[in-house]
Formats: sequence, C-alpha cells, structure tokens
Amino acid sequence: MATLPFKDTAIIDRAELARRWALAAEAHPEDARGPRLPLLLREFLWPFEILVRQFRQPMAVAPAREPQTVMLLPGFGAHPIRMRWMARQLERAGHRTKRWGLGVNLGATADRFAQVEERLVSLFEREERPITLVGWSLGGVMARELAKVHPEMVAKVVTLGSPFSGSPRANNGWRAYQAIAGHRVDEPEIETVIADKPPVETVAIWSPRDGVVHPRSACGKPGERDRAIAVRCSHMGMVLTHQAVAAVLTELDRT
Repeated sequence: MATLPFKDTAIIDRAELARRWALAAEAHPEDARGPRLPLLLREFLWPFEILVRQFRQPMAVAPAREPQTVMLLPGFGAHPIRMRWMARQLERAGHRTKRWGLGVNLGATADRFAQVEERLVSLFEREERPITLVGWSLGGVMARELAKVHPEMVAKVVTLGSPFSGSPRANNGWRAYQAIAGHRVDEPEIETVIADKPPVETVAIWSPRDGVVHPRSACGKPGERDRAIAVRCSHMGMVLTHQAVAAVLTELDRT
C-alpha cells in the first residue's frame, strides 16, 4: 500500500489520507463565517509588509519598565522564524524572548500540547519566575490553555488574532486545520472549553482587517478575556507591523 509522509514523522496510509480529505471537505455551517474574501486575499500581500518596512524609520522602542521572559507561540502552519522581527523589538526593549521549541505549528494535538507544556515547565524552573505567553492565532489559543493548566507559571497571556470565542469555524482556515491536525476544530484532543478565560491576566489583540479569523472570535466577549485591544492590520501583520508590536510592548509594560 502506498504511504505518504505527512505529520511530523508519522506515515499516513491511503485510508487516513481519505479521512483527512473528508475532514477538509466538510460543509461550512450556516451560522459561522470567516472574514470576507477581499480581506482574505489581502493576507497574501504580507511579504510587502516586510518590504515596506525597509523604507520606514526603525520602530521606536522604549526600555521596558520591568523586563519579562516571554515565550512566543506561532500560528497554525507558521514557523517561529515568522515571529523573529517581533522578538527583536521585544529584546530591544529589554525583554528575553524564548521560542516554543516545536518548530512549525501543525495543530493543537494532545501530543504537541504536552510538548509545549514541558517547554513552559522547563522555562519556569530555569527562570524561577512566571513566564509571559504571547501567542499568534492558534498559538494564542494554546497559550490560553497552558495558562489554565499552569496559572502559577504564567504571568500573563497576550493573544494576537486568536480564535478563542464563538464558533471554531468562524475563520478561513478551519478546513486546512482539520486536514493537517487530523481532528475537527470543535473536537479538540484535550479536555477544555476554549472560550473560558484563564485565571491570569489575559489580553486579546484583534483587528477589523483580519482576513483569516473573524474579528468577533479574536476579540472575545467580556468575561472571556480581561481586555481587548484593536489594531488595524491583517492577520499576518499581527507579527509584522509597528502598531501590533507596539500594542504587545505596551501590554508587557502593564504586567
């Protein structure tokens, strides 16, 4: 039987490939919609954000009031290198940034969550102080779950365009997620209620221009987060633009 390398080092046979294809082909519910198509198409222009930035003045970064140790969690399908520019700005302010240690984010599976949980515990024991979690998109959802399990190890959670509120299908990436992660977005492999607020300070940064995650899902409702902060950038721009990174720096100073 033909096999295909797909997820991490696992080998997926034809039956599993068919199952994942079926997950990707599920009908979209009528009561949940992602952002409009023009906003989604604009997301593909994210490389120009990097190009334009080369012709702008460097971002003004003030010294941090109290430097934090910050773990950055990338979005679905993204490698930590995509958050490197943000990390440099945080480091310019005096913060210490740490990668999540898992490479490309291929979904919030039980195994991957256990690995990032071990990473948090290791950082906490090494630093001997709570860690601030900054998660982009799916990385923010995972950061919230880490804070629910280990609130004593987490100083604060900042999410960037993360779909933690409302329908998990209120975005334009849920079919790709189901195909790659191998489970439905509304059937996570860990026991949780995604919208429940972690017992630590939790801030949601969201954008009305987000072309991937519906703004209401990323903003959340009162009680699902402590504060919501609007920025005007694309979903990809959450880790690339001055405005979004400035919002993160401001929140780190409020810790």
